[in-house]
Amino acid sequence: MSQFKKLASDTALYGISTILGRLLNFALVPLHTYVFTKPGALSSNVELYSYVGVLLTLYTLGLETTFFRFAARAKNDPVEQQRVFSDTLSIVILISGLASTLIIALAPQITSWLNYPGQQSSIIWVSLIIAIDAIVAIPFARLRVENKARQFVIAKITNIVLAVMLNVFFLIICRDIYSGKYLSVLQPFVRLFYNPAIGPGYIFLANLLANATYFVLIRDAFRNFRFRVDKMAMGALVAYAFPLMLTNLAGLVNNTTDRIFLRHFLSEGFYDGISSADALGIYGNCYKLSVFMALAIQSFKFAADPFFFSQAEDKNAPDLLASVTKWFLIVCTIIWVGASLNLDVLGLLLSERYRVGLDIVPLLLLANLFLGVYYNISFWFKLSDKTKFGTFITAVGATVTILGNVVLIPIIGYMGCAVAFLASSFVMMAMCYVLGEKYYPVPYDVRSAATYIIGAGLLIYVSWLFPIANLWIAVPVHLSLCGLFVGVVLFIERDTFLPLVARLRKRGRPAAIR
Repeated sequence: MSQFKKLASDTALYGISTILGRLLNFALVPLHTYVFTKPGALSSNVELYSYVGVLLTLYTLGLETTFFRFAARAKNDPVEQQRVFSDTLSIVILISGLASTLIIALAPQITSWLNYPGQQSSIIWVSLIIAIDAIVAIPFARLRVENKARQFVIAKITNIVLAVMLNVFFLIICRDIYSGKYLSVLQPFVRLFYNPAIGPGYIFLANLLANATYFVLIRDAFRNFRFRVDKMAMGALVAYAFPLMLTNLAGLVNNTTDRIFLRHFLSEGFYDGISSADALGIYGNCYKLSVFMALAIQSFKFAADPFFFSQAEDKNAPDLLASVTKWFLIVCTIIWVGASLNLDVLGLLLSERYRVGLDIVPLLLLANLFLGVYYNISFWFKLSDKTKFGTFITAVGATVTILGNVVLIPIIGYMGCAVAFLASSFVMMAMCYVLGEKYYPVPYDVRSAATYIIGAGLLIYVSWLFPIANLWIAVPVHLSLCGLFVGVVLFIERDTFLPLVARLRKRGRPAAIR
């Protein structure tokens, strides 16, 4: 139980930074969609940020998880841990420097290839964003290994707050001063650095400037770093990391193929009055409403990676993993129900022209739920050093995603993206479970998981069959349905909750009464 509490505590701490950070970042969705009311204006941001995820995986080469593994092996040897840190970060710096330099040199050609004329500066800023994110990934991993969650949280939240402020500065304040709407006395100064033609490109610049502050915010995590090129040591790190990189890359392809393919495979005129660029802007911003599931998954992963590696030799590790997975799925299912039933309210965060894509959100939430379960149960091949299975599973998932998008986008538009992502996530989860039971048996409660997912799905489906136009009626009804679902979960799991409530009550009673 103490181990469970430790994981829950770390998840809560990392969750604070993830949840607050994502929510602050999510506040940019209405800002962006109300400033750029034509969805096509944001299509380049949606597509380029999809490439960021893929390229960041190539830059980091899976070395975050590798650092966890090698640092755990040397947990009683501070000198060896420091050497592992220096070797790992040195590899990332080499890759980041070379790759970003190449992207910057080829920026004009890349802009032409992607058919985003006049956005060469965005390509350059994106390449620098990726380089910074890759380099600071290893120091952030070090903070997690050293259980310095507070410093991790402060840095992440500060970064997001700065990014939001810079978005407001460039997209609203500078725009309005430049146009003479107010503070015209500052207009000559603003005209020195602000160019309205860049438009959505300032979203990238805001991100870049905010990310650059990481070098100050977590400077202590770079302590005693020495750039070094030890071919033997680096070879061992890369040998372990490369299959993980392929796994992560396939996973990122699985997550981003929809936004990369949509504009190119959707024929113009598929939607009345909506261009393929508009469709990508709509899909990409509606996709962000699935952030609530991503929050739970990401905050859990931050805590779970180092936690389960530290428990690798414990004979009770399989039982612990089964219990954690069960409760992880329950929480994610509640999030799925809560977000899907209340899209009439959440949709107000988007300007009106974007709301036509809200029907994809429940499918995206469910796909992320399956993907979260996959991440959770995939620890078996990491703990048993059988990472080749992870590569195989995610390669299959990526193949399903790619084929699904190629086939379905021309037929059902951006709904095809959501269906392909859902199918891929389910296939990956199912394959990981089947192979895991063969090589690293874990007593998962599959019947319970299936019951909760099917029950939640039926509730969401019935609710969507009977839409309520009046928000004053819809909100109480949907909140009541959410409460009903949570109540059913508590009743089913009463054998777990009732003893816990009894212990809490006993602790709260005065000693004289006991």
